[in-house]
Amino acid sequence: MDGLLLTPLKRIPLPAGDVLHGMKKDDPGFAGFGEAYFSIVHQGVVKGWKRHNRMTLNLIVPQGRVGFTVCDDRGAAPVFRNFSLSPDGADSYQRLTVPPGVWMAFRGEGASTNMLLNLASIAHQPDEADNRPLDAFDFTWPEIA
Repeated sequence: MDGLLLTPLKRIPLPAGDVLHGMKKDDPGFAGFGEAYFSIVHQGVVKGWKRHNRMTLNLIVPQGRVGFTVCDDRGAAPVFRNFSLSPDGADSYQRLTVPPGVWMAFRGEGASTNMLLNLASIAHQPDEADNRPLDAFDFTWPEIA
């Protein structure tokens, strides 16, 4: 999917509490800074489908586990990709970059608090994004592991 990136992030374990890296201005996927916001999603709850027309999303999960599905319908047939992000585990602490024009939905997968951080390239503008109902695509969420 053109513009979609999954970037491994550093987690530095410290006795007083870990440091979780997020993003630097020279990292792949950085397209400017508009705002940062956190979103809480309860286990099994799905938020989406949303497509930003100008905003690049840089999504990080600092707590819990969140599953993401992206859908690129710019071609002849929709293409779906699934990601599960968490700060725990060597391969799961990553940043997902979603370019403008790609649909996205996400689901809480952890039993406790599931939190994501979006480092958005532009500030929120209500007319900049499109929304569709959850049944808009022929897609079934994978089982929560």
